[in-house]
Amino acid sequence: MAFLLPFLFRLLSHLPLPLLHNLGALLGWLIWLLSPTYRRHLRDNMALAGMASARTAAIAEAGKSILELPRLWLRPHEDVVEYVVKVSGWELVEEAHAVGRGILFLTPHLGCFEITAQYYVTHKPMTVLYRRPRQDWLGTIIEQGRGANLKLAPADLSGVKKLLKALKNGEAVGMLPDQAPGAGEGVWAPFFGRPAYTMTLAPRLARMEQSGGATVLLAYAERLHYGAGYHLKLRRPTEPLADAAAVNRAIEGLIRECPEQYLWGYNRYKKPSGAPAPLVREVKV
Repeated sequence: MAFLLPFLFRLLSHLPLPLLHNLGALLGWLIWLLSPTYRRHLRDNMALAGMASARTAAIAEAGKSILELPRLWLRPHEDVVEYVVKVSGWELVEEAHAVGRGILFLTPHLGCFEITAQYYVTHKPMTVLYRRPRQDWLGTIIEQGRGANLKLAPADLSGVKKLLKALKNGEAVGMLPDQAPGAGEGVWAPFFGRPAYTMTLAPRLARMEQSGGATVLLAYAERLHYGAGYHLKLRRPTEPLADAAAVNRAIEGLIRECPEQYLWGYNRYKKPSGAPAPLVREVKV
């Protein structure tokens, strides 16, 4: 059965985006019905954040986020970026370019997080933090698709060095700041009032802004209705992202704008093997 998955993935890439989103909504409900663990994570996480009212929409949007990937990864790049039909805050990018600063894009699991980097790289080079999936066939597809346009930095010390080099060269880098890191790569910090193991790399890179070495931008692409495309939204943080708690607060602010499009089923509060138990008080990096 596994050998059919790459074929199915490539087949889906030929379907139009509106159809993929309709099928994705059905897939979202199927996963909800068949997976008690996923159902529990989504329900509990949304209740904790006070956003249970958006649950119905969030179930469908999660499925859309899966089935849009084949088209975003495997179609010609010039076709993919045309799905970004509106951009807000691009002047912030131009300001960074004007003074030769690198840009740190922090893009959480909100909306279509794949399209943000694909759009930016049509203007300037970009390096993104990348953790290869366990499935070899999927890793190959991602590297042939995403990797054809973006520079991929592995989630290890060599990757961190690539990110630092890119920023110092005035280029852009991107990462998912709400991705649960491995043991030793994070600290416990509040996320909607509950300790979440949060990467320390994002605030460490964000502190480069204090010395003029980089511009920090929050980014997400809102998925528009009926497969109409995406609205890319860019903004500056409202406070310096000096530690993991500040990064989480910034992410919370974005999620409140579009709660139905966050991946609530993602186990954000898991304890990585080997990580210390969470502390009651806030931890800084």
